[in-house]
Amino acid sequence: MTVAAPTRYLICLDNSGYEASLVRRKVYRNLPDERAAERGLVRVIDESDEDYLYPASMFLVIEVPEEAAAALARAS
Repeated sequence: MTVAAPTRYLICLDNSGYEASLVRRKVYRNLPDERAAERGLVRVIDESDEDYLYPASMFLVIEVPEEAAAALARAS
């Protein structure tokens, strides 16, 4: 039986160069992407409602309580 990886959430610390796609201090859903991570990138669902790669240094991984994660998942 395969267990799905828990959803990770990131907060945007810097949106320089991506002002139309990212909002500083906003929480974004992170999609797993091992190849991107090896290159220092994260895959997030951005303001276009599509997933794109961004430098990981622009984000901070945050711990989200289970109830909040459920609410965030419903909102996206």
